[in-house]
Amino acid sequence: MVKAKVWILRKHFDGFPKDSDFEMKEEELPEVKDGEVMLETIFLSLDAYMRALSKALINEGDVQFGGQVAKVIQSKNPAYPVGCYVLAPCGWRTHSVTNGNGLFGQIMTRVLPDWPQDISLSMSLGALGMTGLTALYGVEEVLQVKPGEIVLVSGAAGAVGTMVGQICKMKGCKVVGSAGSEEKVSFLKEVGFDHVFNYRTVSSLDEALKEASPEGYDCYFENVGGPFFTAALNQMKMEGRIAVCGAISLYNDNTPQMCPYPHMALLTRRLKIQGFQANQWPEKDEASTRRLVAWMKEGKIKAKEKITEGFENTPAAFIRMLKGTDLGKALVKV
Repeated sequence: MVKAKVWILRKHFDGFPKDSDFEMKEEELPEVKDGEVMLETIFLSLDAYMRALSKALINEGDVQFGGQVAKVIQSKNPAYPVGCYVLAPCGWRTHSVTNGNGLFGQIMTRVLPDWPQDISLSMSLGALGMTGLTALYGVEEVLQVKPGEIVLVSGAAGAVGTMVGQICKMKGCKVVGSAGSEEKVSFLKEVGFDHVFNYRTVSSLDEALKEASPEGYDCYFENVGGPFFTAALNQMKMEGRIAVCGAISLYNDNTPQMCPYPHMALLTRRLKIQGFQANQWPEKDEASTRRLVAWMKEGKIKAKEKITEGFENTPAAFIRMLKGTDLGKALVKV
């Protein structure tokens, strides 16, 4: 029997997650049945949505959910032969037996069989995976940006925000981003953002947004929520479009934040707001992934990674990711 190490959610989060909310256990895996595979995890993806949706999706005592890239080491499913690599919604586990189905409709998919040997498989969870697809679909399917438009990106140094800005620059847009450290501001300028400011050090969000683009914004890619969202609404152009990808400033609140009601800005500026998730366009995923890979090979997009070594360090890496101090996509190398 193959044994797996797993991290369970010992206690639902109360405010900001703590180490004591998790517990590592060992379990014996069942035999692989028809239609199933056994996976050996290579990298775990750490994402803010794991905090936002935790209480709604799992119970105390369940394995913490999340995505991973893994190698098939046993197979009774011809679609996933031994030795191939997959993106699997199996959570925080070193090994899994699965038929490919996960929470909220997630399914296991093959990593591109011709994945470039000079690009780490970790990128299949980040800039060349769900992260990159989230950015691409938000830009193309939701915002439908056009050359010459001005795009605002909050949380711009995050894994998604960084990709949004670079994709918009390729499409001929002016891009403004906000970030929470001078290191992040410097990186965003390096990858082509036209204007970046540190939201932690400006005296006024309204003034910072006006200074960055006095004429306003055609599109806003929303990652943070809270006061920034209110400030951004007031700087939108008439008939501006807003893609809501996340609201990380709200995820750890026990008491909901209060802010001015947005109705007048929405009405007077005739704004469009759409929430979305990357899994809405599965028929586009393979072709879109190939586009992202090609852009990286051509040097048109760059991505940072923060990789933590060791499965035992997963909760600590998750907590650090939520604090927003690191630059780049957060991952654990199992």
